[in-house]
Amino acid sequence: MKYMFLHGLGQNPLSWEDTIKSMEGRSDIVCPDLFDFLHNEEICYKNLYRGFSEYCMSFSEPIDICGLSLGGILALEYGIENPDKVNSLALIGTQYAMPKSLLRLQNMIFRMMPGKMFDQTGFGKKDFINLSKSMMDLNFEPDLKNISCPVLIVCGENDKVNKRAAIEMKEKIADSKIVFIENSGHEVNKEAPEALGKTLKLFFKNT
Repeated sequence: MKYMFLHGLGQNPLSWEDTIKSMEGRSDIVCPDLFDFLHNEEICYKNLYRGFSEYCMSFSEPIDICGLSLGGILALEYGIENPDKVNSLALIGTQYAMPKSLLRLQNMIFRMMPGKMFDQTGFGKKDFINLSKSMMDLNFEPDLKNISCPVLIVCGENDKVNKRAAIEMKEKIADSKIVFIENSGHEVNKEAPEALGKTLKLFFKNT
């Protein structure tokens, strides 16, 4: 069985390194680079999800998927559309319905930031803005009740933007539990990797 960890926007596969170390360096965890799923196509959520979905279909057995932020959104949609291919979901700092006002504010901030600040992400400034705009209308709320696999909802205690969505998602998904990680904001895999690793290890052990 494979465990798949999906990073957030502005992160890369190495963002999971310390979390995986705290899980005793498991060798059955794969951490793909989300941007490899685009295959040089137009940068938008639709193309990103299609590439991700094709990648998941290459695994013969159901997989356990853990995703943070953008990675969590991809995992959530795939779990909804392919219940027979997913054993469990761990969703970290994940929105189930995109807050349009927040995305607009985020894009305004992106426009004001110098381009060099995006250099280490492998994604350009324009790419960040285009991807965010393409996600404006995403809303998985009507389908949350249909998720049948176990779901762990994780949120940093200081992640005020996503805390409400985490609580609401717990109420809308039948087989779910929620954990708040102390001393952490949105990027839990970077800010509290050891606590996150222990939480994930326990969840995956019981699924």
